[in-house]
Formats: sequence, structure tokens, C-alpha cells
Amino acid sequence: MSARSKARKQSLDLLYESDIRGLQALEILQSRDVQDTGPDARPIREYTKEIISGISDHRRKIDELIATYAKGWDMDRLPAVDRNILRLAIFELLWGHDLNDSIIIDEALTLAKDLSTDDSAGYIHGVLGRISSIKGELSL
Repeated sequence: MSARSKARKQSLDLLYESDIRGLQALEILQSRDVQDTGPDARPIREYTKEIISGISDHRRKIDELIATYAKGWDMDRLPAVDRNILRLAIFELLWGHDLNDSIIIDEALTLAKDLSTDDSAGYIHGVLGRISSIKGELSL
């Protein structure tokens, strides 16, 4: 697993926890970003910090895009893991630097296949594919 893949998974864990606990992801990130040492230390990766910070900065627009392009699904009805996979991937698609759209979408699908329902990957692929295809037309 690549370093970015690990950072994406770590970001998803933080986003999911924030959703479930009703806290801001940045708060959880800051509480976990301590300089522990030893064999059980789990430092926060720099790319994880970038993702969580970026999603926090652009959360309103990201959620607006999900609500718009997640046909037939209300934000509150989406499974929390799917909602946060979409947030993560949309942030990378629209504000990521030097990232290939197909890699971003593939990573999101891998997370969905590993962590969500059987139908989630297809649904997530449709939403992300649509956003990827129109991203040049979006006002950010």
C-alpha cells in the first residue's frame, strides 16, 4: 500500500469518526496529532493533515456537490462511510495537486469495496465520474 493510500485510509477513519461522533474532523485530527514515540505510536501523516484541512476548508462546496450529483440520495441517507469516501475523493479531484483523476477514483473504489456495501463502489464510481467530467465547468 502506497503512502498516499495509507494517508487516504487514515483520513477516511478520521472523517468517519467525526461524522459518527458529531465533531469536526479538524478537532479530532488535532487531538490525535501528538508526538508519541514507541512501537504503538501512530503518527498522523502529512498528506492526511492536508486532506482533512482541505475538506474542512471546502466542506460546504463538497457536500453541495454530493447532494447535487448523488441522484436519489439525501446526504443524511448515504451511509457514513460512503459519504466520507465521496468527500475525500471530491476534495482530491477538485483541489488536489498533481493527482490523476483515474487514480483518485480507483482509490475511492478500493476503499468502498473494502469498507462498505457491495453496491457502494458502483454508486461512488458514478458520482465521482460525473464530477470528474465536469470539474472544469464548476465554480470553486
